[in-house]
Amino acid sequence: MNPSNNFLYTYLNNASPTGFEASGQQIWLDYIKPFVESYFTDNYGTAVGVINPEHPFKVVIEAHADEISWFVNYITAEGYIYVRRNGGSDHMIAPSMRVNIHTDKGIVPGVFGWPAIHVRKEGKEDAPTLDNIFIDVGARTKEEVLEMGIHVGCVITFKDELQELNGKFLSGRALDNRIGGFMIAEVLRKIKESNIKLPFGLYVVNAVQEEIGLRGAEMITASIKPNVAIITDVCHDTTAPMYNKISSGDQSAGKGPVLTYGAAVHKKLLDLIIATATENDIPFQRAAASRTTGTDTDAFAYSNGGVPSALISLPLKYMHTTVETASKEDIDHVIELIYKFLVEFDPGFDFRYIV
Repeated sequence: MNPSNNFLYTYLNNASPTGFEASGQQIWLDYIKPFVESYFTDNYGTAVGVINPEHPFKVVIEAHADEISWFVNYITAEGYIYVRRNGGSDHMIAPSMRVNIHTDKGIVPGVFGWPAIHVRKEGKEDAPTLDNIFIDVGARTKEEVLEMGIHVGCVITFKDELQELNGKFLSGRALDNRIGGFMIAEVLRKIKESNIKLPFGLYVVNAVQEEIGLRGAEMITASIKPNVAIITDVCHDTTAPMYNKISSGDQSAGKGPVLTYGAAVHKKLLDLIIATATENDIPFQRAAASRTTGTDTDAFAYSNGGVPSALISLPLKYMHTTVETASKEDIDHVIELIYKFLVEFDPGFDFRYIV
């Protein structure tokens, strides 16, 4: 396996739940260190690699590192565990899923249990909710659970690993958005291998805590104070059954990166990205955001008196499940689009609308 693929699988298979991203951030930092001149982390764990750190003009490319998860919320006398969300975890998919509970003693395996079909009354079945999903760790008492190192506040992730589908797609948990961290790392690798000298400072940011409100991006943009920011995240592939294109738009995995229009997206910067895609024959799709993009783009755009920001999204099937699925070609195209934009970008560009 080549170094890029080894990094991809190691990084994607590692757990990096919101607020507990340290191990994933270390994997990411270790991979990018040969490609940057300096790097740093902030107090909450956002990791940043820098090229040309002395240059006064600062360009950010960013993804977020955290994945949705659960917290232990209540342990019954019989040893069953009830949970609460850490980010937008989906209670509907939980029953029968295998999980890892992260404790100070190490990982404890468990399963989301569910009553057998034989004992459920047809037509009167309870749907999974936060009130009735529970985890079984093979204990019969609360004391036994506590002896395992499990306590209220322990974080829980689904147990699942990355796989390929038909040689064309990657499928697994937490592509939202560690695949973004992979893509910006690969942009760094391409810059290093091309021996290109950028005429600005480049800050490659892998931010924490996006899933609970863009918090990592809020903190790091205040520290860096960038002049321009390009964010990469995921958006919905709406071609699968049960999606509504009227409300969610028409985006398809395999047809290229999605470029978003919206108030937080700076139109002049978006136009430059579209021109880059067009001139380099990189396929792309378009989407529209209402009020906010719901991504770290919003945090960067509205910081520091206003930072010209844009969003490049990877179409993703089945978001916030353990089988999030993305096109390998789209991943390559996102990497190429960001790389080509940086190579061609003139830091003297005037982003003002009114002069």
